[in-house]
Amino acid sequence: MPETPRILVSNDDGHGSRGIQALVEAMAPLGEVWVVAPEAEQSAASHAISIYRPLRIREISPRWYAVDGTPTDCAWIGVNHVLKGRRPTLMVSGINHGPNLADDVTYSGTVAAAMEASLMGVPAIAFSLASRGSFDFAPAARFARELVAAALTQTLPHGMLLNVNVPGGVEPDGYVVTRLGKHSYGGEIVEKTDPRGRKYYWIGGNEYQHEDIPGSDCNVVLEEKRVSVTPLHLDLTLHQQRAVVAAWPVQGFKRVDAP
Repeated sequence: MPETPRILVSNDDGHGSRGIQALVEAMAPLGEVWVVAPEAEQSAASHAISIYRPLRIREISPRWYAVDGTPTDCAWIGVNHVLKGRRPTLMVSGINHGPNLADDVTYSGTVAAAMEASLMGVPAIAFSLASRGSFDFAPAARFARELVAAALTQTLPHGMLLNVNVPGGVEPDGYVVTRLGKHSYGGEIVEKTDPRGRKYYWIGGNEYQHEDIPGSDCNVVLEEKRVSVTPLHLDLTLHQQRAVVAAWPVQGFKRVDAP
């Protein structure tokens, strides 16, 4: 008899968020669900990991834990401590309160939790609801359930990593396997003065614009109102640039060719 899949769930909005509750409910019929998520919101934490302070784990309920650390900490503790000796079949992260499109994947705690699992060899999927206002997680949860159900019928590649964005406010008209797009929040920096006369700054503007790139996650989610499923990989080496850099005339040092 096949072993019941073990599904690890995390996020960056905190263990009590509506998004993670919707994702856990969606995963429940598919396997044995474990939650290891941040104690408090960790949005835009990126891939930060806590190596200079201890972490505390609090059991919220059976198979549901809160960690006073980052999403990456949660993935690490989930795989290497909470499920030590009972490695998860799949890790899912989300459902994020807001989009994680294009360059957002480099900032997102939601995606980072999935990335960390992927780095440890656990296939992982990050889910986000691309809404800026009200959040109806039902369509995203339904898609998450069906995508994970399909994934569990496959022999998943070692370290597989998918980034999924579901358009908000609509019932999505299908899904597209996409590439990452390109967008910008503008270069605005807001300068203000505190009550003691010292200046402080808010970074990150509100001028959200995306490039028109057919087949990109931005186009599919924001214009076509469909779900984007983007396979990611973590080899950041720009292989075609190696030969260019190797030709630089660096004086006084012998260049040794890599294998």
